[in-house]
Amino acid sequence: MTQTPTSTDTGVAAAAARLARAAESGVPCPPVRDLIGRDDVATAYAVQQVLTARRTESGARVVGRKIGLTSPAVQRQLGVDRPDFGVLFDDMAFRGGDTIPVDLVMQPRVEAEIAFVLGEDLAGGPLDAAQVRQATGYVVAALEVCGSRIENWDISFGDTVADNASAGVFVLGPRRLTLTEVNPVEVEMSMTIDGQEVSTGNGTACLGDPVEAVVWLARTAVELGQPLRAGDVVLSGALGPMRPVVAGNVVKANLTGLGAVTVTFNEGAAS
Repeated sequence: MTQTPTSTDTGVAAAAARLARAAESGVPCPPVRDLIGRDDVATAYAVQQVLTARRTESGARVVGRKIGLTSPAVQRQLGVDRPDFGVLFDDMAFRGGDTIPVDLVMQPRVEAEIAFVLGEDLAGGPLDAAQVRQATGYVVAALEVCGSRIENWDISFGDTVADNASAGVFVLGPRRLTLTEVNPVEVEMSMTIDGQEVSTGNGTACLGDPVEAVVWLARTAVELGQPLRAGDVVLSGALGPMRPVVAGNVVKANLTGLGAVTVTFNEGAAS
């Protein structure tokens, strides 16, 4: 028996189509909250899953997740009391020192984070801080270049979740440390653009402790039937405010213990 599409199904399809057109054309679109609501969590993630499926069907490979909205200030700004997450694909990954075409990410904004690279699955068990620490292969300094397909970053919680948590690209630094060598909550961060300090913060800005952010993600991923796996990269959340970037900018973040990660933006065409 064929099921009749519900209004929610229709809204999910329309929101996914709107965001996909924006991504393909490079022209930001209006918010999608008129189609899916401002804070309907399940519907927003349904849109994200449609867009993720489209990416994987076209050959993109999932390499991890990003956690967003870990800052209490940003949560208050959007009127939510929880983080969100998005999917990282292989074509989003860069290394420290790389040059990135600025138009690769729509309306780019950069933030500094700690990236966790898993050495073990997080698919069962208590999924607590001790298990996350055990499962973490190493951590590195990272820059996330967030981007929004929605014009002027006019986003509600529903908008950003549907838009893959405003994911763009990410840059991993060269220094790999285990969690016996560095404690993420104690990391201090300073980020500069063209040598001028524009953002500072520390590990406590990320849900009180970046490890706890990964705990939240691991549990949420299991609930959704998509657990974190060995080899996944997890961007644990911003350590300080994000800042916009333009062509010609050089961004550098220094994280105590983890060292520096740098990226340059140019006007080269995105491939």
